[in-house]
Amino acid sequence: MPRWRIPLRAPVVLAAAGLLLAGCANPSTGSAADDPTKPVTLKFWHGWSAPGEVKAINDSIARFEKLHPNIHVRATGNVSDATVNQALRAGGDEAPDVVSSFTTNNVGQYCDSGMWADLDPFMKKTGLDKKKVFPQSLLDYTSYRGNQCALPLLADAFGMYYNKDAFDEAGIAHPPRTMSEFVADAEKLTERKGDSYRRVGFMPDFRLYQNSPDRLFAQWGPTYFDPSGKSRLAQDPATYKFFATAKKLRDAQGGYDALERFRTSFGDEMSNQNAFLSGKLAMHLDGEWRGLMLDDAKAKFKWGVAPLPVPDDQAETYGRGYLTGTVAGIAHSSKHQNAAWELVRFLTADTDQVVKFANAIHNVPSTKAALASPDLDADPTFRTFLDIAKNKYSQVLPPSTNGGMYVVQLQDFSYTEEAGKVPDLKKGLRRLDKLIDADTLQSKN
Repeated sequence: MPRWRIPLRAPVVLAAAGLLLAGCANPSTGSAADDPTKPVTLKFWHGWSAPGEVKAINDSIARFEKLHPNIHVRATGNVSDATVNQALRAGGDEAPDVVSSFTTNNVGQYCDSGMWADLDPFMKKTGLDKKKVFPQSLLDYTSYRGNQCALPLLADAFGMYYNKDAFDEAGIAHPPRTMSEFVADAEKLTERKGDSYRRVGFMPDFRLYQNSPDRLFAQWGPTYFDPSGKSRLAQDPATYKFFATAKKLRDAQGGYDALERFRTSFGDEMSNQNAFLSGKLAMHLDGEWRGLMLDDAKAKFKWGVAPLPVPDDQAETYGRGYLTGTVAGIAHSSKHQNAAWELVRFLTADTDQVVKFANAIHNVPSTKAALASPDLDADPTFRTFLDIAKNKYSQVLPPSTNGGMYVVQLQDFSYTEEAGKVPDLKKGLRRLDKLIDADTLQSKN
């Protein structure tokens, strides 16, 4: 079975009033009184479901139990964020002690509501220096306004897959590094006959597979919120440059209508009819897991991986990309928080464990030491994603108390904008800012 996990294209958004903030708990202070050396059973809920993934997490638990023979871990997989948080609200003996999530956008809600315990006191008690252990970009998406209620548990990095054979045919020597090169190469790689396509250089439409607008937008290093937490997309020059570049990509390859018709002919992302695998795309935005899928499917062309291009006036940031990942934390209601911390600390900060888990499911490791480990998978395409994860300019989405709703709102706006239905971009972005701010305010009430 495959050893990868594809993140959800659209964020899972928790309704604050219904699932998280209603009946929220008092945040933990890390003053749990349980003795982690005494016999105890911990309940660990996670989202992995594929047989290879479940084996990898169970192997991880076995390694932990060997180090901590007094702690037994009862794992439950394929659990959604909504199910976890319903259980945390209800409390009781069946609620989990240790929780994980694939949705970093919800961390702001986890922290702000107090449903996930603040981990800083536990780190202080056990001498874990988070700034020395974890890259700052990953700490950014596991905390909210000073509350470190989660820690990173592997990461995903996004880059560009490209068809080397198509590049050779088009006389292109290397993958594009700047946005102007990106537009020019996309046009050169596109092959049309009348109203139909044989191949598109790069499909810019935001509804394609992993093409959620926030992922390409990260190449501009945008600032979503001001220091007070208000949306500032209409104020950020990067927003306008991003939408202008997306339009250039569409126009260079035949326009939105023609591209969208071609996109609807693509096969499922997970099938052998995937548009990149079937040769319909010469360049493709995707994550580190795609390489294994291409190898397993025995792609009929030579392919490579590179970072996504960057704006021409930010050439020094080349190598950056969009980052996301899995997060882990301790339930506020757990009566075994010190023992739970031992499991969280092992899964997230033990170098040998992080490397073994990363290799097993082909995700990017989430500690500095693991990223530098010689025991990591030596596949050069995978190493490209490691470099993207280590790049100081790579960007994560900022946490918000409205979870990932602001990303969904950006997606909806982008679908309308790319279809040419936003006559005044500045006015449209101002309305988007107001909508995001209104939802953020509602989530706090």
